[in-house]
Amino acid sequence: MKLRFPMAATQTAPPPAQPRAQLIHIEVDRRLGHEWDEWNGRPLPRGGDFSAAPGLFFRFAALTVVAATVAVALLLYLIGPRLGAVWAPLPKALWITLGVLAGLQTLYLSVLAASYYSGRNLLPERLMERGPYLQLMNYTSLIARAFGKRDWVEHAAIDIYNTMAERRGRRVGKGELLVLIPRCLSKQALDGVLAIAGRYEVPVFVATRGQLARRVIRERRPRAVVAVACERDMMTGLRDVAGKLPVLGLTMQLPNGPCRDAAIDLEQLEKWVQGLVAS
Repeated sequence: MKLRFPMAATQTAPPPAQPRAQLIHIEVDRRLGHEWDEWNGRPLPRGGDFSAAPGLFFRFAALTVVAATVAVALLLYLIGPRLGAVWAPLPKALWITLGVLAGLQTLYLSVLAASYYSGRNLLPERLMERGPYLQLMNYTSLIARAFGKRDWVEHAAIDIYNTMAERRGRRVGKGELLVLIPRCLSKQALDGVLAIAGRYEVPVFVATRGQLARRVIRERRPRAVVAVACERDMMTGLRDVAGKLPVLGLTMQLPNGPCRDAAIDLEQLEKWVQGLVAS
């Protein structure tokens, strides 16, 4: 008679735990982003993908410069006689000033376009992506709204901004980078963001409101930010933050309309995070 003994079960080491990202979240009541207050509930064009060639922004930016110059010229034409009655040389001085400003705006836009297409930033960041360009983006957005091209022009403007900012080759420590994301990401996108942040050990903040995003930036004082948002919210965020510290802004696709199940380019996000914290 043979005795059978049970074989001892082999124990395998558990797989190493994946690093988890630090998720900073302040709960507030959910509401649709105010930038989309006029949305009528219908599907967005091209499934919420507003990708556009950079040339679209430059065309509308040139139109913005012309429109601003014409508007001021019309105002001077109307009030010039009254100003001349106060001081005779004043109208002529104002016309000369307007001509100089129009020339400077045209020169700036030309240098901006040359910088983008030549692959070389021709001005320091304080005079480009962290300076006058932020104002040019916003004024151009106002003109684009009148033509129903707001989101496409803003997307092109943000792409140009990112290209110039990325060329600076900035590097920061892992604890000096902050990733800002909206609450409307799809589960797949959110999981992807947290996985990337975990790999590079950078904190993630769910920016439910613009003021909360500004608050966490003040409190944590990062040296650089990677932000995720739709074109409209990104424009507001860049205007508020990019002049103070370096920002890279990743726009989203909105297949189910604004503020719901948004998708993002996770490969681009990881490329930026990796590039910023590379030792």
